[in-house]
This record gives sequence, C-alpha cells and structure tokens, in this order.
Amino acid sequence: MSDLPGSELPTLPVTFRPGRTRAVLLSAGVVIFLVISGVAMLLEKLGPGERLSFVVTGALIFSVLARLARVRVVADGSGVTVVNIASGRRLDWAEIIQVNLRPGDPWVFLNLTDGTSLPALGIQPGIDKQQAITDARALRALVEARSVRDPETPTGQDRG
Repeated sequence: MSDLPGSELPTLPVTFRPGRTRAVLLSAGVVIFLVISGVAMLLEKLGPGERLSFVVTGALIFSVLARLARVRVVADGSGVTVVNIASGRRLDWAEIIQVNLRPGDPWVFLNLTDGTSLPALGIQPGIDKQQAITDARALRALVEARSVRDPETPTGQDRG
C-alpha cells in the first residue's frame, strides 16, 4: 500500500496493530516470567509456597504485558472494532467522522458523531512511526470511502 493519500484501499477485513511494540512487550513478558521463575527455582532457601509466589508474580507481569500487547483496530465491511487495553468498542462506519494522527500524538484518535473522541491504541507511532502513519492513512481512506457523507460537505473537506 502506498503512503499517498487516496491510494488503493486495503482489502477488508484488515487489522491494524503496533507490530514492533507488540513483539517487544510479549518478548519482555516471556523473558521476565522465565527469569523470575528461574530465580525461584535456584534459590535453595525458598519453600514451595515462596517459589510459587515468584512464579505467580512472573505470570502476573506477563499477563499485564500481554494485555498491553492486545491493542488493535479491526476494520471490516460493517465497521471498525477498537480494542484498547481495558475495553473494546464496535463502531459503524457512519459513526466515525475523522481519523487523526497529529505530530506528537501517542496514537490515533477517532472523532465520532456523538462529539467524543475515541483513542485507537492499535495505531501508535511509538516504535514504528512510518508504519503508524501508513496505517492511519489507510484507516482514514477506509472511513472516507465507507462513511455516509453529507451532500453539502465538499469532497476532501474535513468534516470535524
């Protein structure tokens, strides 16, 4: 897919997620779990309950990092599903007015018809800025192509 606005639309369904960030989080989670569990097994003065508490702590840390890594934005024929750290939300195409990723933003924001803005953590420029820009443009193109437009809004004009 080209980085140019108005380029070819991605084939639906499409999932946007921060690939490098996800790899770092999951790798770190596995390493932390293994190190903490390994330390628990190597410390001879620990009893079975203490060893178990180390392993459970490592598992909890891994689960938190895995939860952080689950963020994504899934676009399909009927709308967009935004899965953030603690919640998920399903949106019809018509509910999304605008897709924003401004310089300095930590992730994409979706301006909605109800006047609110929904963060979409599945597209974030943290580790891979260029991929986030490409993904934001693709999602913006999909929103523009699939949203119901007001007949009085000129094509290409911001609607928010």
